[in-house]
Amino acid sequence: MMLIGEYEHSIDAKGRIIFPVKLREDFGEKFIVTKGLEKCLYVYSIEEWRRLEEKIRALPMVKSMALQKYLVAPASMMETDKQGRIVLPSKLREHAELTKDVTVIGATVRAEIWDTANWNEACSKITSEFVGATMEELGF
Repeated sequence: MMLIGEYEHSIDAKGRIIFPVKLREDFGEKFIVTKGLEKCLYVYSIEEWRRLEEKIRALPMVKSMALQKYLVAPASMMETDKQGRIVLPSKLREHAELTKDVTVIGATVRAEIWDTANWNEACSKITSEFVGATMEELGF
């Protein structure tokens, strides 16, 4: 599965967003949402989440404890309603500073949910020089 695309939606007063149809097709009926490393949320398929959990369990306990606290404890199982919406828990919304306008992106093996202003700011910091240098490292 290769998740791609950028989708703009709004979050309502109940903390619901429409999860993009294309990503719902890729993720299936249920998926996991948790805190991201930046001001965003990470969305994993059940299969990808299981791979992540296996890798966390394989770490020494001192390292795995931090990941369990940051990624596993706040994680929520999501299932879309008939309108394709998910309800994001308030602690996750606070972490990602979600207000009204939301951007959902495909990021290869996961999706990310961003407040649109934070997404635009994060993208503005990425230079073409950095992207070019990284692509060169990869042999492109």
